[in-house]
Amino acid sequence: MSSLWRTLDGRLRRDIALVCLADALVGVSYGAIAVDAGFEFWLVLALSVLVLAGSAEFLFVGLIAAGGSPIAAMFAGLLVNARHLPFGLAVHDVIGRGWRRVLGSHLMNDESVVFALGERMFESKRAAYWACGLGILICWPVGAMIGAFVGGIVGDTDAYGLDAMFPAVLLALIFPSLRNRSTRRVALFGGVIALLATPVLPAGLPVLLALFGLVFRKKRAAE
Repeated sequence: MSSLWRTLDGRLRRDIALVCLADALVGVSYGAIAVDAGFEFWLVLALSVLVLAGSAEFLFVGLIAAGGSPIAAMFAGLLVNARHLPFGLAVHDVIGRGWRRVLGSHLMNDESVVFALGERMFESKRAAYWACGLGILICWPVGAMIGAFVGGIVGDTDAYGLDAMFPAVLLALIFPSLRNRSTRRVALFGGVIALLATPVLPAGLPVLLALFGLVFRKKRAAE
C-alpha cells in the first residue's frame, strides 16, 4: 500500500483521500438508514464488506424497506452493478492476475475506475485504482458501522445532508474537466438523459443511460 501511495502525486493522493472520506460519510448515512429500516447490525456490516457497492446496497435496503422481496432486491442490485462489466474491460490490465485479480475485481467501483482511467502512465493508473479501491474497502464499512451505531440518534439523515456529500465531492473533482467545451457538451447531454430517466427507472440505471452522451461526442467529432 505504501509503494502504491508513493507512486501517486500529491494532487491525486488528496483527491483519493477526499473521495474515501466522502464514501465514509455516505456510509454513515447508509448504516443509519439500514438500521432504521429494520436491518440487523451484522447484516449491514456484511453487506458493506461483501457487496462493497453503495448504490446496490442502498437499492437493496430501500426495496426491502418498501416491502419488496429479497430476491427482487438482489436482482435489482445485480442489474445496477451491470456497469461493472464494461468497467472490467476498461481496467483489466491494472487488476493483475491470480489472487490479485479476485481482490481487484472486488475493489472495482465507480471511483477506482474513474481515477484509473484518468491517468496516462500504467504505474500511476494501477496505483490510483488500488489505492482508491483499498481506501473505500476500509472507509465504506467503517462508515456503515458508525451509521448503524448512531442510526437511532441521527434519525432523518437527509436533514444532515449526508446524502448530498458524495455527489458534491465528485462534482468538485470533475469541475476542472468541464473547462473543455466538448466535455461540457457531453456532460450536459448525459445529464439531461439521466434527469429524464430518473422518474421512471430504478436508482442507478439513469447513470448508465447517461453514457449515451459519449455517442453524441463521437458524432460531433465526425462532423
